[in-house]
Amino acid sequence: MRSRFGSDRQLTVRMGLTLFLLGLLYVGFVAALIVLLRSWVLVAVLVGAVFVAQFWFSDRIALFAMRGRVVEREEFPALHAVVDRLCAIADLPRPVVAVSDTGMPNAFATGRSPAHAVVCVTTGLLRRLEPAELEGVLAHELSHVRHKDVAVITVASFLGVIAGLVVRFAFYSQLLGGGRRDQNTAAVLAAVVGVSAAVYALSFLLIRALSRYRELAADRAAAHLTGRPSALASALTKVSGDIARIPVRDLRTAQAFNAFYFTPATGKEPGVERFFSTHPTLEQRLAQLGRISVELGEAAAPGQAG
Repeated sequence: MRSRFGSDRQLTVRMGLTLFLLGLLYVGFVAALIVLLRSWVLVAVLVGAVFVAQFWFSDRIALFAMRGRVVEREEFPALHAVVDRLCAIADLPRPVVAVSDTGMPNAFATGRSPAHAVVCVTTGLLRRLEPAELEGVLAHELSHVRHKDVAVITVASFLGVIAGLVVRFAFYSQLLGGGRRDQNTAAVLAAVVGVSAAVYALSFLLIRALSRYRELAADRAAAHLTGRPSALASALTKVSGDIARIPVRDLRTAQAFNAFYFTPATGKEPGVERFFSTHPTLEQRLAQLGRISVELGEAAAPGQAG
């Protein structure tokens, strides 16, 4: 096995470019809000409060939303042992280990830095995977931690969250008090909604493009770290197949966190909507792992594309 996760220059460049473009969008968005709302204090308080909540408490928010809880070594010794081994190999600080009591097989990593990271797996994942497959999934999640792309996605999604909140606030404000507004106020409200909707759409597309690449990068890093891309391919095939059989209505709550999951909580492979997906297709991921298997001289797993 390799001693640690290798650097990924392409991922670093893409994260930097995405943050730069979102930063330009962010400056324009804040300036537009200040002009339209005529109160830089209100805008500063709104933006600052959401940023602090999302960045500093992202791990707690994610765990709460996914009903995850921190587990000790005595409760899940095998899970802790795999995390310990991978962290030692990758020279990573040991993250907090959590388990979500849900039947949907999945995993995610969150946290603002490697020193403040959480890796969470579901009980559905633990029941379905063999030890080598679980190791591949955990290596994938630890790669997100190592390359800090969890923090980047959290920061990047901040702008979309702000824009979405503004649109919702304006919408409900219009519903509750629309009849009492003069024409100037209504025009300002419409302008705020229009700017916020445009910002949300642009940030949505930028984040999705980055998210798809970061998943491929995490697959590559995990395959090289463990030296067993076929085990990761097997886990992907198994988990994706099981999720596809879960009723869509049961996946809707989880879909809000797709960008953080090992594999998206959707009941089908995307068609045209793949351009808006947080993850590359299963075929793309298996094809990449097939190529890595050849590079490492490992026999490809059944169903793995070459």
